[in-house]
Amino acid sequence: MRFLALQKITRVVFAMLLFSAFAGAQDPGSIGPAAGGLSPTSRQDQKPSILQQVGIDQKLNTQLPLDLTFRDEHGATVRLGDYFGSKPVIVSLVYYRCPMLCGQVLNGMTAALNVLRFDVGKEFNIVTVSIDPTETPEIAAKKKEVYLHRYQRPTADKGWAYLTGDQTNIEQLAKAIGFRYVYDERTKQYAHASGIVVATPEGRLAQYYYGIEYSPKDLRLGLIEASQNKIGTVVDQLLLYCYHYDPATGHYGAIAMRALRIAGALTVVVLGGFVITMLRREAQAGTLRRARHS
Repeated sequence: MRFLALQKITRVVFAMLLFSAFAGAQDPGSIGPAAGGLSPTSRQDQKPSILQQVGIDQKLNTQLPLDLTFRDEHGATVRLGDYFGSKPVIVSLVYYRCPMLCGQVLNGMTAALNVLRFDVGKEFNIVTVSIDPTETPEIAAKKKEVYLHRYQRPTADKGWAYLTGDQTNIEQLAKAIGFRYVYDERTKQYAHASGIVVATPEGRLAQYYYGIEYSPKDLRLGLIEASQNKIGTVVDQLLLYCYHYDPATGHYGAIAMRALRIAGALTVVVLGGFVITMLRREAQAGTLRRARHS
């Protein structure tokens, strides 16, 4: 029986090897360039030329140019530095008449903010800047009204700025952040990537979060770390000790050794408490026994 079973296993393995060899021989990527000098795989990997100019390059610890000037949603001239100094700041680059992606970025950020116990304008500020120099404070004010309605915190009006500006100031800010975008003449729209950044109160870039959905946990830890632990609870400080921001993913991941140290320390405390409790009970029992015999 064992011999027959071994024969069946051998046949299955041999058949799998033959199939792998055949599939490798038929792999289009291994045959060579197709018509036009590019293999099908190469053609699939190619991006349209305009998208090759778009992206977000991380520039961690870069100092933002806080002397740049913009106009707020009321039309007043403001410095970027007016929103820095005492709190960490979330910076988002969008444009207010964007038909799709920018709205998704703001929606995702607002959804994450609604989960946080931190309040915009209290523990941190937000600066949303339009990359379109033709947009006006009136357009910015309408967009702000929409998101203040979705994020109903009393301090948000003062803490969340919607700015517009000229081409020079917009480009300098985008370059400092590493936000690459381009205007598409054909569609009359801006091609750009999606993401937000967190900066320290001094204006240095601390974290990047990509996409249109942002983890409330990552955002909370990022704000605490950017604030240099000036906000948050003791539990948050413990989490920051066990978690580390990974620039490659834009998320916080557990540091195994630190987590093990915390777990080990807690185990020692629990065992120590148990031993002390048992010794006290034993001592009390001995005292009662001596009292009965006396």
